[in-house]
Amino acid sequence: MNRQPFLLLLMLALFFVANVLAEDKISAEKNVNEMIALLESGRDASSIAPDAFTPYVFVMDQDGRLLVHPTLAGEDLKEKALPIYEILLRATPEGLWVEYTWKGKEKQTFVKRYRDRLIVASGY
Repeated sequence: MNRQPFLLLLMLALFFVANVLAEDKISAEKNVNEMIALLESGRDASSIAPDAFTPYVFVMDQDGRLLVHPTLAGEDLKEKALPIYEILLRATPEGLWVEYTWKGKEKQTFVKRYRDRLIVASGY
C-alpha cells in the first residue's frame, strides 16, 4: 500500500492548521494593540464595542470587573472565574500569551497590561 498520498495530505492539513493558528495570533495581538491605541486617544473603554474586533477584545480592570466584553460586560471575573482572573493578572506592559479553559474550551489569549490599571486581551 502506497502511503505517500496519505502523508502528503496529512502534511498539507498540518500546514493549513499551523497557518490558521498563526493568523489568529497575529490578529489577537493586533486587536489588543488597536484597543490600547483607542484608549490612549482618550476613548472610554466602555464606549468601544468588543465585537468591532475579530477575534473580540475584552478589557478588565485590576479588580476583575469586565469593562468591555461581548457577553460579560459589567460582571466581576474574580467572582465568576477566579482561576482565569488570576491568569489574566499575569499580563505585562509588553504583552504575553496565556492559556486557560473557559466553559470546557481551551483558550489562547494575548493579554497586555495598560497603565497598571487595565488588562486588555483578545484570543481564540
